[in-house]
Amino acid sequence: MKVILIVDAVINFVLGILLLAFSPTLVSVLGVPPSSTRFYPNLLGAIFIGITIALAIAATGSQARRSNGLGLAGAVGINLCGGATLAFWLIFGRLHLPAKGFVFLWALVGVLVVVSLAELVRFGPVKR
Repeated sequence: MKVILIVDAVINFVLGILLLAFSPTLVSVLGVPPSSTRFYPNLLGAIFIGITIALAIAATGSQARRSNGLGLAGAVGINLCGGATLAFWLIFGRLHLPAKGFVFLWALVGVLVVVSLAELVRFGPVKR
């Protein structure tokens, strides 16, 4: 079981890095469909990195935690990776959005970060 989780984590990590590095050159090299923006591929890449974190936690944890599905620590990892990437885009991405788009996306960042921090405060760090 541990080996399968580690292999799955490596695959998700590679996919995450490829999506975070998404560019026209990479599209050409890999022969995959293009996207008019890097925004959505980057967010998906961040989620894959979060899934990698969740799988790594499951692979290094006890048998009981692995059998309980994603778990709190994995959810926190996924939410923080997605929220951080979205915040990065909002700060540095030169997005041409209407004000309501910025408000909505910043609210989403806030929710992801606040919920993750609340879960960490309430349930504490992952114990092995």
